[in-house]
Amino acid sequence: MTHLTIENKKYVLIPEESYQELQKNAALKHHPEKTFSINEARAHSKKLIRKWATEK
Repeated sequence: MTHLTIENKKYVLIPEESYQELQKNAALKHHPEKTFSINEARAHSKKLIRKWATEK
């Protein structure tokens, strides 16, 4: 691991294999947002439309 300072900002250089391993671990920890069924999506969109309509 190599440390660099460019314009008073600190950077770290790591081997590509380590970087890919970090990306893989981060991707495994990511939980996608909840997906709605069609009926749930309709209800949610109607709720948002009503909310936005009253915000005038």
